[in-house]
Amino acid sequence: MQRIARFEKVSYEQFEKDWLKCFPDTADVKEIYDGIKLPKRATAGSAGYDFYAPENITLTEGKSTLIPTGIRSKIENGWVLSIYPRSGLGFKHRVQLDNTVGIIDADYYGADNEGHIMIKLSCDAHDEGHTVSLSKGDGFAQGIFTQFGITLDDTADEIRTGGFGSTTK
Repeated sequence: MQRIARFEKVSYEQFEKDWLKCFPDTADVKEIYDGIKLPKRATAGSAGYDFYAPENITLTEGKSTLIPTGIRSKIENGWVLSIYPRSGLGFKHRVQLDNTVGIIDADYYGADNEGHIMIKLSCDAHDEGHTVSLSKGDGFAQGIFTQFGITLDDTADEIRTGGFGSTTK
């Protein structure tokens, strides 16, 4: 097994800014930040690193919820981190990522937002008023590192500065 990445917390200042955009009525952001758990695998045979809810969060049927994880990942070139919802949430509640699969590139680590991984989930359950409660510390997403290649005639030389959608501007 190759060791090709490391998870870290973003700075408190970055987390506070992003958290308050999503959850403006939060009383103690520092307490949430201090309790952030770095992603980890549950078993030696697991491919996915579990991402944990930094606070109690409720997902409501038909609505999207953006969750600032407080996490970034330093990834070696030639690798990507793909983010998926936890299987049980999908099966039981039709919870899914709004962009289907989140792609975290190696150069995202140095982006203006410190490479803060934010995961946007939707609850697409068919029963009206359905909610899903994520308790602080619950695994809600998983990340899998995958190696990739490039074409022989690749000429990409741009430098990333932003986050979501910045590489196509």
